[in-house]
Amino acid sequence: MEEFLKQLPKLAKDKHKENKTFFTKLKKKTPKNLDYIMQDLHEEEFQQTDCLTCANCCKTTGPLFTTKDIERISKYFRQKPQQFIDNYLRIDEENDYVLQSVPCTFLGADNYCSIYEVRPKACREFPHTDRKKFQQISNLTMKNVAICPAAYNIVEEMKRKIKF
Repeated sequence: MEEFLKQLPKLAKDKHKENKTFFTKLKKKTPKNLDYIMQDLHEEEFQQTDCLTCANCCKTTGPLFTTKDIERISKYFRQKPQQFIDNYLRIDEENDYVLQSVPCTFLGADNYCSIYEVRPKACREFPHTDRKKFQQISNLTMKNVAICPAAYNIVEEMKRKIKF
């Protein structure tokens, strides 16, 4: 896994043009059963991928925190939402709440999340490869293939399965 993670940004960069072309075609001619294909690809990949051996998403990026996320997590910490915001978050250039720094404050040395039960929605759904109307998040997916080995593998398998 360690070696693959080192190579992942270059692999994703090498595939960027191919992926962009593929996703452009996917938007223009979306297969009717795309959601089912993506569910299957996602499930197959995560039967063989253990996020705890990687945690690259937590080490290199931070999620957006919705108001509901902030309320849920601050309650978990028995804090007022503003206290949680002050301690852990900042507002980014798009006016979203994000972590003050990466790697994630809540990531342990063992790659376990200390707030896993109440983690943000963005973390729960990452890498978003089983999302409905998947073709609508192609830009996000293209970013995620450079971060997440599972997302990279899913997109590669998707290109093999869906022919234009």
